[in-house]
Amino acid sequence: MLSVVLGVGVALLGTGPAKADLRLCNQTASKVGISLGYRDPQGWVTEGWWDLAPKACETLLKGALAARFYYVFAVDYTRGGEWSGRSLMCTRDSEFTIRGVEDCLARGYDRNGFFEVDTGEQKSWTIQLTDPNRADAPAKP
Repeated sequence: MLSVVLGVGVALLGTGPAKADLRLCNQTASKVGISLGYRDPQGWVTEGWWDLAPKACETLLKGALAARFYYVFAVDYTRGGEWSGRSLMCTRDSEFTIRGVEDCLARGYDRNGFFEVDTGEQKSWTIQLTDPNRADAPAKP
């Protein structure tokens, strides 16, 4: 699978009535699949898949954000490739909620690299997945 250069921009949700959520917007021309990793009071959790149409947004977590860091792994269903990073977490091909990030393969899961999103301890955050071929796409950190 052709590896797509990470094109991720982050932006705070607009001002106005406080609606605290973690959202992801697909700013590409492709259908993408999203999986999310985060830490809750019981430990690490990964969840997926959210399927996002081109130019669509989805709320991944509702309510005020409880953590500063969230992790995303996304797959481009239309053109192939992925948005990934160095944080290894468990996934599977079908819908999932997986507790723990250790021994993914031994437990029958896939292991993928997730990229880190630093929300700066904001209560709301929107992640923008952008097409790496766009002139205004941010460079890979």
